[in-house]
Amino acid sequence: MPHPRTRGKGLRHRLAELRGPETQAKALDARALAALAANPGCRRRAILDGAGVNKAALASALGSPSVFGQSQFAFVRGNAFEAKVKADGGTELLRLAHEKLDRGAEPPAEARVPDLTAQGPAGRTARTELALREAAAEPGVWTLLDHPMLALDVAGSLAFLEPDAVVVHPDGSWTVVEIKSFPMLDGAADPAKVGAAARQAAVYVLALERVAERLDPPPRVRHRVLLVCPKDFSNLPTASAVDVRKQRAVTRRQLARLTRIEEIADTLPEGTCFSPELPAEQLEQAVESVPATYAPECLSACELAFHCRDRSRAAGAVTSLGRPVRAELGGLTTVGDVLAAARGEAGDPDDPAVAALRRAAALRAEALESAAGAARETADRAREVAACP
Repeated sequence: MPHPRTRGKGLRHRLAELRGPETQAKALDARALAALAANPGCRRRAILDGAGVNKAALASALGSPSVFGQSQFAFVRGNAFEAKVKADGGTELLRLAHEKLDRGAEPPAEARVPDLTAQGPAGRTARTELALREAAAEPGVWTLLDHPMLALDVAGSLAFLEPDAVVVHPDGSWTVVEIKSFPMLDGAADPAKVGAAARQAAVYVLALERVAERLDPPPRVRHRVLLVCPKDFSNLPTASAVDVRKQRAVTRRQLARLTRIEEIADTLPEGTCFSPELPAEQLEQAVESVPATYAPECLSACELAFHCRDRSRAAGAVTSLGRPVRAELGGLTTVGDVLAAARGEAGDPDDPAVAALRRAAALRAEALESAAGAARETADRAREVAACP
């Protein structure tokens, strides 16, 4: 049984007690950090990820198992496409980087592909940094780093991140490459999937910037990443340059917030623990002690989404209808409040949201009355026709 959390302890010790002293911390990856940026207002996800809680195991223990994750078919298809893109020393990948990002440079006739093999994540991180230093010291040629390993400090501990590739341009600048198996149709891809890829790439950009800061002079980390996808319905690669400055800024703010998760931990009741080994009732009480900010987008980004959705619906929260709806309703936070305002039973008439709801309710009532009148008229005519000899 996990021991109660006590105040005044070091942050790392307190986070260990939150996940359970016998529970190993789940390392954060780029996908998880990108999901944090997708919902920066969720304190529940911040504390759970900061403490290294396995949210999939937690969701199962709460009775709302997660189906979040990539299918095995998509995983195999993605690996096959990535291998095709990187074949022949990354010739096609570098051609796309030249075409989409750096047409003023010499075409990549020859490129360096350093060996990044090393023992363990820390060794691979050091080998990646050495390769980047060597590329920065010898500008003028293209360099492709295949699956480099980067490290990013998250809440006082290192998260090891592995982008698909990093390209070093002849001018010494660095570009993150994301290779995805969803298609680009007529030069455009699904905006939601592109947004998720941009958030993930922004995490890699931040980690690369940390490496660049340790070099003198620091190389430029490009804010446009190369997104490589299949073209139309074929398996041929095409690419697009995606600006991730907005995603990078949001992720940086969220990571800074994660480094202050002690403030969230201080608000939790004494003895709070998120170990999946706890009884379901006690575990649910611990989870509900941290406020969540649920939105339908969480279903594709968080293992606890089904649990949070059920609680959000039970509470009648308007966030379950989506962020755009929530933003339009101002201070009206529940469906009950919205309906009461629309009926004129509550709410400030001068509030634009309340006024819009009442206007919409009046238009709806008018439309229903008109439809009912038309139905009555049709029924009367039908009866008259039926009564004729």
